Amino acid sequence: MVLNEINNDGCDQEDNKCLEPDVIAKGNILESFTESQETKELINNLRLVYKDLIRREKVLEKFRVIMDKYQEQPHLLDLHLEWMLNSLLGIIRHEASPPPLIHLAFQFLYIISKVRGYKTFLRLFPHEVADVQPVLDMLVTQNPKEYETWETRYMLLLWLSVTCLIPFDLVRLDGNISSVEGCPRVSTMDRILAVAKSYLVVSDKSRDAAAVLVSKFITRPDVRQKRMADFLDWTLSTLSKSSFQTIDGTIVMDGMLQALVWETTLQVGYAKIPETWSVTSSRLYLCENHFKCKFVFLLEQLLIGLKDKDTIVRWSAAKGIGRLTGRLPKELADEVVGSVLDCFSFQETDNAWHGGCLALAELGRRGLLLPSRLSDVVPVILKGLTYDEKRGACSVGSNVRDSACYVCWAFARAYDPLELRPFVNQIASALIIAAIFDRDVNCRRAASAAFQENVGRQGTFPHGIDIVTTADYFAVGNRANCFLNISVYVAGFPEYTQPMIDHLINMKINHWDSVIREFSAEALHNLTPLAPEYITREVLPKLLPLAVGIDLHTRHGAILACAEITHALSLLAEEKKRLISFYLDEKTLEGLKQIHLEKQADLDSCINFLFLFLSCQCKMLAVMLFLKLVFFSFFSRGLGGELMRPAVCTLIEKLSLSKMPFRKDPIIGDWQWLINDSLQSLHLISSNSRQQIKESAVSALAALCNEYYCNEEGGANPAEQDLVVQYISGLQSHEEMIRCGFSLAIGALPKFLLKGKLQEVLDALKKATSVSGGVSFAESRRDGLKAVAKVCLTVGVNGEGSPNEFVCKSNVTEIYNILLDGLNDYTTDSRGDVGAWVREAAMTSLMEITLLLTRTEPALIDANVSKRIMCSVAQQSAEKIDRFRAHAGSVFLTLLYFDNPPVPHIPHREDLERIFPRSEAVTFNWNAPSQAFPRVTQLLGLASYRYHILTGLTVSIGGLTESTVRCSSQSLFNYLKSIQNDREVMNSFCETLLKVFEDNLLNDRVSIPLLKMLDQILANGCFDVFITEENHPFPMKLLTLCKEESKRTKDIQKLRSSIAVFCDLVQFPGDMRKKVLFQLFLLLCHPFPIIRKTTASQVYEMLITYSDIAESDVLENALTILSDTNWDADLPFLRKQRNYLCDLMKVPKPQLVVKST
Repeated sequence: MVLNEINNDGCDQEDNKCLEPDVIAKGNILESFTESQETKELINNLRLVYKDLIRREKVLEKFRVIMDKYQEQPHLLDLHLEWMLNSLLGIIRHEASPPPLIHLAFQFLYIISKVRGYKTFLRLFPHEVADVQPVLDMLVTQNPKEYETWETRYMLLLWLSVTCLIPFDLVRLDGNISSVEGCPRVSTMDRILAVAKSYLVVSDKSRDAAAVLVSKFITRPDVRQKRMADFLDWTLSTLSKSSFQTIDGTIVMDGMLQALVWETTLQVGYAKIPETWSVTSSRLYLCENHFKCKFVFLLEQLLIGLKDKDTIVRWSAAKGIGRLTGRLPKELADEVVGSVLDCFSFQETDNAWHGGCLALAELGRRGLLLPSRLSDVVPVILKGLTYDEKRGACSVGSNVRDSACYVCWAFARAYDPLELRPFVNQIASALIIAAIFDRDVNCRRAASAAFQENVGRQGTFPHGIDIVTTADYFAVGNRANCFLNISVYVAGFPEYTQPMIDHLINMKINHWDSVIREFSAEALHNLTPLAPEYITREVLPKLLPLAVGIDLHTRHGAILACAEITHALSLLAEEKKRLISFYLDEKTLEGLKQIHLEKQADLDSCINFLFLFLSCQCKMLAVMLFLKLVFFSFFSRGLGGELMRPAVCTLIEKLSLSKMPFRKDPIIGDWQWLINDSLQSLHLISSNSRQQIKESAVSALAALCNEYYCNEEGGANPAEQDLVVQYISGLQSHEEMIRCGFSLAIGALPKFLLKGKLQEVLDALKKATSVSGGVSFAESRRDGLKAVAKVCLTVGVNGEGSPNEFVCKSNVTEIYNILLDGLNDYTTDSRGDVGAWVREAAMTSLMEITLLLTRTEPALIDANVSKRIMCSVAQQSAEKIDRFRAHAGSVFLTLLYFDNPPVPHIPHREDLERIFPRSEAVTFNWNAPSQAFPRVTQLLGLASYRYHILTGLTVSIGGLTESTVRCSSQSLFNYLKSIQNDREVMNSFCETLLKVFEDNLLNDRVSIPLLKMLDQILANGCFDVFITEENHPFPMKLLTLCKEESKRTKDIQKLRSSIAVFCDLVQFPGDMRKKVLFQLFLLLCHPFPIIRKTTASQVYEMLITYSDIAESDVLENALTILSDTNWDADLPFLRKQRNYLCDLMKVPKPQLVVKST
């Protein structure tokens, strides 16, 4: 097994089913704020970094990363909030702090408030009388349209919302207002309102803080008395003049402003209703018709708010209903509950359901939901926990399910265990189902938290403690873990088994998300042994009709569920030494067998009746049947086919693995036709579904052949033997996807079908994996290499055996040559380096076959083959693509440390074990360039690996990715500097470098990165040891190769890289300089202006750097010509300038070659 290929959860890294979009499926489990000291240093250094934009951004990003770790456990910051706040406010309040520093401090404050929540963080802000004017003055000086400082305005508005609550009349602060000549004095109250109004209509987050400020400020007794009426008039006037059809109107009518309306409405209601009510006084008070009308209107507005399109409005309305209901007598409070329950009719939208759940949660949390109402409320909440309405290609309702969990959480705190006892089993089952089977991680975590709250406070939930320890907040974060592991543990408790199975059948196998349907089928496989009788008696009879129904999603999920349940029952029967007929009767077996034939039979009958009705001139029925034929075509080739083909193939696979008694049944031929048709139709399927269909068909083929094609003698019938011939012929198809399908199909065939045909199969795969006729077909070559390894693993090894039946002496070299040739595949197309897929498959196949031979016949691996394998894989581990470098490194270490027995003839085994210690083999991170390249470059010191490692490093150092270029080049520089004093090793390295250059001359994939690498090596002085020798052969050969590489090329990138190398070669004394200058002066008159300008610029810099090239006056004249000449001018003029430079520098003038006609 390849090291590091499986992540910690046991999910393959390529398995997208384990991933959830836009959520963090795992959470951090932290114990304290461990970065306290680092945070303190960051804050203390703000005064040192604020002037430098780059350092400022780095500090801010580092602080953001630290804080974001505590998003899920923000309470760990509580002990540190005060000193962080004081340090940052100290910077803000300091008179000498410039605006950029102040803004940086406010950015830090915003990040803290975002993580901890502004309500908690604001409590620590200073809010004395002396703070009002400074905060207000600072806010007034801000520009609402400055987009870069919105964090400052946001925090100032929140700070002002705290300071404005001082228990003094604001008029007392007006005595400090200085009058300005010609301008009237503005009171503090009016200034605050003016600032708040100005920020309520902006488009950034300051608008939210302004709404918070207004909601608190407008309810002050003095402000309410003097300014509330005017403010409400302004609000209504502004809203009436705005329209959603304009951008400005949309901003003004934003949900936060609407939330402000609800908050203001609530405050008005609080002002009219006494805080404490006695039954007598309330009845007398409510007898006043005037108040009753106002109260009914207020309640009606809040109930309308529960259905608003914006979440913040619904949330505000729900809280308002909770607060107002708390001031009513029981009779009226119960009527409010009845009104809230009206939100839960199925004519209402998901917004109404969400608002209703929030309102019920608020009522329950405050103890305002009478126990007598639980019989009405609980069924509604149970529906809310599974609310999922399909809208187009997806669904809505995750917010409803989340709020329903909040209701259950509130119930745990509000009711006595005896009051909830009649509903315990229903609520517990519903919460467990939501915590395990919900699609959204937020809903699963909310359900888990609600379940845990009920276990702790009610103590009546069945097996609560055991379940809470397994299905906790963090465990339910991974969807695959929930469906496949936690579900099995929880279903082990009888109270939950049947509800969980019913939920999967009723709600999940018909889910709009195919991943959920697949997980549900796998979950049913795992749950079947816990209730086999219920499954066979109730579930399968329900699934079989659904598997041939008209709804695509339901049909897909039902087929998968039938397949998984049948396989689980067969395993259970095998475990208990029973026949499958013990669980499945004849009717069920026939239903399973006919699932995919149902559609085919309908198709045949439609065709027959179509011709009949056409002949009878019955046009309407003919049209209807034609439309049905179109539907069947859609089922076969369109979206339906992309879902149904893998589903039916999975059914075939599972029925075959279940050893169903279908041997010699005609259904086997139908199954084989479906598998073949799926493999032949891959090019007609969308690219998103090809891989799944291909894998499903190949898995079904393997299971089908193993179960139904082997006769009593252990061989295959003649009809089945034709499969090999059919698949071999498909390897030469003109459609790449057909080649892919048949390659993998050959790899899936059992040994008895390959018997006597191994050499024929290998020859066909060799032809399919080679590039010929300009056809690149990278994907088919990848699958062909995979098939080579699988075929070899299937037939086994026998050193003296026949090449038609075993891997043996006669064909092992050919097999290795096929795979090693795949490591040289660097095909590129519009998708990029598609050859990397081929190289990855080749490395995996090499590893599998090498380990197979090592375990069985290690003598078949000779020293040369072993060296080629290790060197080729090592080269891949030095290349630039992180994913494939990591795979190569993992294969390399697997081969190195395989010890059952060890792989023979590995070159420099002891040195390799020193460079890559066994203790780090599993944990070593090949993906990280900073870790991989320092180790890989050490292999340059091993003669066997030097050439391949240097070739791999070349494309990494000359690549485009900054981190890869930086780490690989620095590692190479360090190595070269370490061997400066060892002339023998240095000469050996230089010879290898020249060899790499010679072998890849005019191969742009290597030569261009090689020129870039040479530029960096020469510029860093890595070859300074040769400067002392005139006309050293290494730089001379290097110059010759560079001239040959750049000759007659029109590649701008190559020419520019060559110019840089030519300029670097000037550092070598002797005749080298004259030759280099001649080459550079030749390029000064290149046909491309960009090359002429680049050459002039770099020659200018070169002459400044190497001033010993010529006398100072000559050098000065040359620099003047280079800088003053317009190198975009006509070539005849430029040749004169160039020739003058040649005369100055005593370099032969290039001769213009006249082409003969």
